Amino acid sequence: MSTQKTVRRPAGSVHENPVRLEQDKAEQVIEALNTDLADAYVLYHQLHKHHWNVEGAEHLPIHRWLQEAYEEVELAADELAERIQALGGVPHASMTTLAEAATVEPEDEDVYDIRTSFEHDLEMYGEIITSYREHIKLAEGLGDYTTSEMLREQLVDLEEHAHVIDHYLEDDTLVLESATH
Repeated sequence: MSTQKTVRRPAGSVHENPVRLEQDKAEQVIEALNTDLADAYVLYHQLHKHHWNVEGAEHLPIHRWLQEAYEEVELAADELAERIQALGGVPHASMTTLAEAATVEPEDEDVYDIRTSFEHDLEMYGEIITSYREHIKLAEGLGDYTTSEMLREQLVDLEEHAHVIDHYLEDDTLVLESATH
């Protein structure tokens, strides 16, 4: 490992950006996007945890769906970080900073039944969806239409995931409970 340390852009700094968004406006958008980035990583890890631990008759389709969901969240996080860079900011990257910046509370380390896990996921999705709507308004109000459009596109996926989880939580199922004798 190299011992040379050259900091090119200190964390928390905002530099001039090539998209010509005024610095004070860029700072506000970057702060919002770093929050979204932190929340995305909390959601990513929680969905991944549930992917690892799902059991039961519906294990395989739920296992696969959770993988698709956390992979989409990871792609969204990458888009958020790249937009922060484009606006002259530095995306949060350390686990400590991400945990501190997140506004959503992760589930603890225990393993729960999938219904309880999905209830936790749905709650987190709801909080993130609400935050995205606020950040879309913020970006629009500051004239950052590209960020607004990116967040709108991601919001579609977030709402779809919440909708799927809501369906999983319905009580209608083809899986029969085993009779106790």
